[in-house]
Amino acid sequence: MNHIWLYIRQEDLAVEWEQLSDEGRDVSSLQKEYDLLRSSDLENSPEMQARARQLLDQAQSLPLREDYPFAEPSGLEEIRALRPSGPRRMTSYLPNEELLDRVHAAWLGRCSGNLLGKPVEGWLAGRIQGLLQDSQAYPLSGYFRSDISGDLLQKYSIGQADTFINNVSHAVEDDDLNYTVTGLAILDQHGPDFTPEDVANFWLWNIPVLRTCTAERVAYRNFSLLIPPPQSAVYRNPYREWIGAQIRADFWGYAALGDPERAAEYAWRDASISHIKNGIYGAMWVAAMLAAAPFVDGEREVIRVGLSEIPADCRLAADVLEVISWKDAGCSFDEAVSLVHKRWNERNSHHWCHTLSNAQLVAVGLLWGETDFGRSICRAVQPGFDTDCNGATVGSIFGMMHGTKAIPEEWTSPLNDTLETGITGYRMVRISELARKGFDLFLKHRTS
Repeated sequence: MNHIWLYIRQEDLAVEWEQLSDEGRDVSSLQKEYDLLRSSDLENSPEMQARARQLLDQAQSLPLREDYPFAEPSGLEEIRALRPSGPRRMTSYLPNEELLDRVHAAWLGRCSGNLLGKPVEGWLAGRIQGLLQDSQAYPLSGYFRSDISGDLLQKYSIGQADTFINNVSHAVEDDDLNYTVTGLAILDQHGPDFTPEDVANFWLWNIPVLRTCTAERVAYRNFSLLIPPPQSAVYRNPYREWIGAQIRADFWGYAALGDPERAAEYAWRDASISHIKNGIYGAMWVAAMLAAAPFVDGEREVIRVGLSEIPADCRLAADVLEVISWKDAGCSFDEAVSLVHKRWNERNSHHWCHTLSNAQLVAVGLLWGETDFGRSICRAVQPGFDTDCNGATVGSIFGMMHGTKAIPEEWTSPLNDTLETGITGYRMVRISELARKGFDLFLKHRTS
């Protein structure tokens, strides 16, 4: 019962300190106490645990630096007040049969992209590239395989039970996919007026706590302490801008087709229970992109519609626009990946799992994917960082843009139309049935 995640760990403090700097906080008043805690036997000292909790609490009231250039609220109305102009609602429409096909393709793309990235989740980019080169599969163009020579299995520490494509017969359980199903179940239970509290309560009833990670696990702990949203997102939560809310966002786009503003609001209600600022913006960006994807031409326009639902002067907008500028300047895919790695240190967990670093790679996968499904998800995964999350997001957006006919059978046949989840009532489900059920909910709640 010695669950280390219930303690404040040294890693938590290190992440918190970087997070405070990211947010533009002036940490000078707490520097001495932070240095003392970082040099202590924190995990084994009740006294230091108490002091660490106090430091996390005090950090939330630190002032912003006067030179901080970004405007980053977490409240929905404050976010909307700082948005650039955008379509809000799409003016073109597609027949229901076509829209259902796009939704089905988004589910297939999400599952395929997730399965592509899952075997190498947590790998550094050099290890991924080394395996691909040594197995004559570089650059990445298909699922990773472990039916390779024993020498390579040993060199890259690959176990035969790992989730390589030759070891699976369906879309295997993963938090990225669990949360997509969670969104569907919440809308089914509560309708379009669901609240952040409804999301929190759904988690408590239906998601085992040890199936959550980082910000989600901290938020879960806070719910158990009767700390409601939005306080649950900030109370002793160093991971409040990590990628978790962004990976939960896809279904909110599926549920608001043609209405990026509504999709972003759905995503805000979900994200605000565990994240703040750019952690929320990543979710709103992805949901808005998916809601708009069937109705716009080109990945660049999809990205810009997504950005129109978040503050113009936030870090996420700046970082995604920077990726667009690389494309405009004629950078190659390899050059773009190098620029991402120059900005973010993949050996630093705060960089590896942050919304911003991975949002840049989502943009890279979309912009350098050349309107090809396999190339798009492979170029989201090959650079490393949170591989399964980025492959899933890019696959989902591509599918919503282009439909099932644009996803080759080599990517969908290993799924066998089956998704395994850890969500109560959805243990083993047909992907096609999830698409149909979600689409029926969209039709039921669609606004005129």
